[in-house]
Amino acid sequence: MSQYSFGVVGLGVMGQNLALNIESRGFTVAGFDLDRKQAEAAAAKWAGKRMTTAGSLQELAAALEIPRRILIMVPAGKPVDAVIQDLKPHLAPGDILIDGGNSFFQDTDRRGKELEPTGIHYIGAGVSGGEEGALLGPAIMPGGPEEAYRKVEPILTAIAAKTDDGPCCAYIGKGGAGHYVKMVHNGIEYGIMELLSEVYDLLKSVLGLSAAEMQKIFAAWNQTELNSYLVEITAAVLGHTDPETGQPIVDIIVDKAGQKGTGKWASQNALDLGVAIPTINAALEGRILSGARDERIAASKILTGPAASFEGDRDAFIEALRQALRLAIVTCYAQGFALMREASKEYGYHLHFSEIARTWKGGCIIRAKLLEPIKQAFLENPDLVNLLVDSRFSALANELQGSLRTVVTRAAGLGVPVLALSASLNYIDAYRRPRMPANLLQAQRDYFGAHTYERLDKPGGGKFHTHWLD
Repeated sequence: MSQYSFGVVGLGVMGQNLALNIESRGFTVAGFDLDRKQAEAAAAKWAGKRMTTAGSLQELAAALEIPRRILIMVPAGKPVDAVIQDLKPHLAPGDILIDGGNSFFQDTDRRGKELEPTGIHYIGAGVSGGEEGALLGPAIMPGGPEEAYRKVEPILTAIAAKTDDGPCCAYIGKGGAGHYVKMVHNGIEYGIMELLSEVYDLLKSVLGLSAAEMQKIFAAWNQTELNSYLVEITAAVLGHTDPETGQPIVDIIVDKAGQKGTGKWASQNALDLGVAIPTINAALEGRILSGARDERIAASKILTGPAASFEGDRDAFIEALRQALRLAIVTCYAQGFALMREASKEYGYHLHFSEIARTWKGGCIIRAKLLEPIKQAFLENPDLVNLLVDSRFSALANELQGSLRTVVTRAAGLGVPVLALSASLNYIDAYRRPRMPANLLQAQRDYFGAHTYERLDKPGGGKFHTHWLD
């Protein structure tokens, strides 16, 4: 068998499309899948191209140039470990494995360390862009040994999306840094999707707008500072008609959202690191509540609330929604970057936030016009603690918080849940408070558990305890 320059294990739609993308950039590709039907489907799709499918992992390894470069595109967890174990006997020192799935970053750290004694290099690469992005150009977030990344950099940058800032691929950091950044990317994605869904709900439930009317609103918003992939597809979804019923398809989709784990991991890790990401957490809680659909339907017959009847200037409220959404999205990015900042210190990743923002400008699901000023903020101040204190974003928060406050207040008065919009406003209000009520909380902790406290009048004076029952 002739020698191929790149291997792909896992020939689902993502694996097939990434392989086609690689071949289109001038590289020959050999693929393998345990599922013979998927392998056959890939072979048919690849017919006439400089691509082949192997009958076994041993055959795949034998077909590849040395050092071998192999992309693993299988479900996260045990399947990745199984592929590595089955491949190892057929690999040699210097070969490079790239996990392009949504693996948990600590699994990537572990796998890299386990492979170090063998001389096999392991790269965890976050890949965002969906099926279309895989074929035409995703955003790629590779982490692991830098010397190994440099050997696959020509391929990864060739297949990545391109913007005026170059390819949407950059070395992220050692170990599981790439998968960590992809995890946070997905957390931000959860947050923005929930924010968009809540605004849609207010337009529909409060103003009574049709899907066609809302499509025009979101399409118009996408021509403003809100320009982004997620706003674009929201408009596209709202404009799609079901051919079977003739109804807007969004109106006949069951209101029960799924999740694959990465958003949950972001929330769990934020709790571990002690970083507040309430907008992202609220998005996760929204999905969980959506899953309790039968309970919600039953509760709706028991629990009462105000009628969602709007009075006032409808156009003014729609504009308030646009401004509220704009600010809430900023808080979502701010929380994600704050989480990455703490993780960079905790795990020694040495993340470059301006580069992360740059690579997210194209290809990925959260690509948006907003990422350019985010990139600039970190270029000007790499040690920026939070986007909200950068002058351009603090000015925005000061200007638009009134609209966010109006929307959250109106929603509460009308009984429409806005978990993520409320969380965004509370994040801003808490972050700008010089003094929070945690002094009472700390006194309570000292009362029942002798946890001690610090004193304002004795800064740096150590810990204190009161004998509360004396």
